[in-house]
Amino acid sequence: MEKPSNLLLKLSRRLFENPDKQEKFIDSLINPQPFNPAILWCQNKPDILPFPVELPTNWQPDFVDRLLLGEKPGKHPLHQQGYFYCLDFSSVFAASVLLTIPQPVGLVFDMCASPGGKSVFAWKALQPDLLISNEVIGKRLGMLISNLKRCDISPCTVVNRDSSIFAENMPLCSDLVMVDAPCTGQSLLAKGEKAPGCFHPTAINRSANRQKRIIANSAQLVAPQGYLVYMTCTYSAEENEQVCEWFLSKFPQFQAVRVSYLDEYQSHLSNIFCYRIFPQDRLGAGAFTVLFQNTEVGKPQEVDLDALSGVWMNKNHRGAENTENF
Repeated sequence: MEKPSNLLLKLSRRLFENPDKQEKFIDSLINPQPFNPAILWCQNKPDILPFPVELPTNWQPDFVDRLLLGEKPGKHPLHQQGYFYCLDFSSVFAASVLLTIPQPVGLVFDMCASPGGKSVFAWKALQPDLLISNEVIGKRLGMLISNLKRCDISPCTVVNRDSSIFAENMPLCSDLVMVDAPCTGQSLLAKGEKAPGCFHPTAINRSANRQKRIIANSAQLVAPQGYLVYMTCTYSAEENEQVCEWFLSKFPQFQAVRVSYLDEYQSHLSNIFCYRIFPQDRLGAGAFTVLFQNTEVGKPQEVDLDALSGVWMNKNHRGAENTENF
C-alpha cells in the first residue's frame, strides 16, 4: 500500500478511534475502487428496466436505482432523452433526508445547484410548486441548465447570484433551502480523482469559513416551519459537524431533525442529528448530511420572481415545450 501522508493519517485518527477502521479508510483513498453507478428516474420507470440493479437500501427512494458495477447508464439512449439522471450514490444518501419533509411543498431553493443532481432529486421527491436553482459560478451554469432542460424539470428557474443577495431580497420565503456546500472535496480521492491540498488545515479552514457564510445567508430564506439541508462530500469535521454546531449557536431558532431511517449512519463526532457514509462502506465516495427545521411560527413571504433576474426558466408542467430566457 502506498504510504499515506501525515495529514491523511491525522485525519483518519480524528475520524476513527479503531485502528482497523483507520486503515480501511486510508486504503479506500490510496487504492480507490469503482463504485456502483446510480440513476434517478425523472419520468416513470419502464416496466422492464434497461439495467440490472442491486437490492435497494432502506433509505433509497423508489425513483432511484443502484446499478451493478460496471454498468454505463450515461451511454443509454434513455439518458439523452431525459428519462433519468446519473448521480453518485453518495448524493442519494445525502439527499435522502428530503424524504422526511412533509408535502405539499411550495418553494424549493437550491443554493449551490450545479450540476443539478440535488435539484432533480428534490423536484422528484417533493414535487414543489417552484424550484429555484442557483449557481454563483458562471462557467458552471451551462451544465446546470443543460441537465434541468434535458430532464424537463419544471416549473423551474435558474439564477446566478451570491447567497448574500438572496438573504437580503428573499427573506422567509422558502419551504426548503438546500446547501450542497462547496468543500475541499476529499472524497474525490476515493473516486480516483485528484484534490490537491484537500487535507491541508489552511484549505479546510478557508472552506469552513465559506460554508458558514453560505449557510448563514441561506438560513435567511427559510420560511417559518421550513427546512434547511446542509450537505458536503468531504470528511473533515471542521467542514461538517463543526459548521453545523456553529450554525445552531448563531441561529437558535433552527433545530436538527432526526431522520430515523439513517440512525445507523449517525455521526459519532457530534450529538446533533447528522449522518455520514465513508468510502469503505462501499455505498459511495462519502457524504455528510443534516436536516434543520426553522421552529418559528408564521407564514412564508411572497417571492417576487421578476426581481430574481433569472438566466433560464421552464415554467410549464412536465411535457410542455415552452422554455425561455429572461
